[in-house]
Amino acid sequence: MATENGTRKANIIMRLSEFEMPPMQDVLIVGKRAPIGPDAAKRMVDVVSPEQYKIIKIDHPMIEAVVIRKILLNILEEEKLLEVIMEEGGKIANDYSIIKAQINITLEVSKSLSYD
Repeated sequence: MATENGTRKANIIMRLSEFEMPPMQDVLIVGKRAPIGPDAAKRMVDVVSPEQYKIIKIDHPMIEAVVIRKILLNILEEEKLLEVIMEEGGKIANDYSIIKAQINITLEVSKSLSYD
């Protein structure tokens, strides 16, 4: 597209993937005025993945709760994981948000063994 002052350009990046059931990944950040609440989100994921998610109520002005995959809590302490989720997710969430997040945790272990 050309204009009198130069050229305008639009870049579009589209990522297409298979629709997932339930339509969330590792974490769902639920705003206080979101169209579905955390209990409804948990019931939704329990239909396909029973007992795989936990609701964690949050003391935050805009976010009501985080629905999180339980396996992540086996890898990292709940408090530390929530700190990261809220630090980043809290920047973009509002009262009406339902934000899904994918979290990849890499655990690195190094041990020294003595032997004879």
